[in-house]
Amino acid sequence: MLDLGIDVLFKGTNFLRLLQGLWVSIEISLISVVISILLGMIVGVLMTMNNPILHVALKVYLEIVRIMPQMVLLFIVYFGTTRVFGLDLSAEASAIIVFCFWGTAEMGDLVRGSIKSISKVQFESAYALGMDKVQTYWYVISPQTFRRLVPLSINLITRMIKTTSLVMMIGIVEVLKVSQQIIEANRKISPNAAFGVFAVVFLLYFMVCWPISRLSNYLEKRWV
Repeated sequence: MLDLGIDVLFKGTNFLRLLQGLWVSIEISLISVVISILLGMIVGVLMTMNNPILHVALKVYLEIVRIMPQMVLLFIVYFGTTRVFGLDLSAEASAIIVFCFWGTAEMGDLVRGSIKSISKVQFESAYALGMDKVQTYWYVISPQTFRRLVPLSINLITRMIKTTSLVMMIGIVEVLKVSQQIIEANRKISPNAAFGVFAVVFLLYFMVCWPISRLSNYLEKRWV
């Protein structure tokens, strides 16, 4: 019978530690997503304004996020910025800052795209009814934008959860870090522990992300 190395998870509190590590990943991603959605709504609206200076600044911000790997941003914030400016940021706070920086840009671009997808007739009709710009966005554009954004923002949660696997590089004990610790502690008695442990980690990620992904697909078909 094949030794898959899963048995090490049932020794002591190994499986409980794995679940605790998974919760750390989920917690960081959920906090980051909530903040990113709120800030992204503001950034997305600003992206649609005809202000050349603002347009260039936000374009540069978006390109930085797209080009710069998240791991490099984590290193800059945790190892670099904290030293240069003398800040005492924890690894968790650094991770949330980086993911919010990334998520806000992603969400802002989604908001911009959603607003741009709305027909100009909607704006013109609102203005014809005597609404000003604020009223037009609040009563006409925002409800339609919200319906387009919900599926996309839910999908951002799954991406954020998967990307939190990088936080182990700055010392956060999340699910992958716990997995490595379990594998290293049982390397001699269970040489195949890496296969079994990482297979379980895959299943845990799948169990968390799959329902979220299905919800996103359902809402996208129903609302968009």
